[in-house]
Amino acid sequence: MPYTTRAVEDILSNYQHLVDDLKLITGSKGVFDVKVNGELIYSKHQTGRHANPGEVLELFTNLVGDVPRYGK
Repeated sequence: MPYTTRAVEDILSNYQHLVDDLKLITGSKGVFDVKVNGELIYSKHQTGRHANPGEVLELFTNLVGDVPRYGK
């Protein structure tokens, strides 16, 4: 599964009830940024690497704090 698809699936399957706007921004030279509700939560440009599996979800979880996951 492509990385972008996995990041979207992770966030939306766990926190769709909190997300109004989710943007995956790709560009030249492998740019990959993730913005949720206007806030940048991951940037390959800033880190110099792709996020590890589950890393974007973990960053989002840290951002929202102690909120139950969707369906739980």
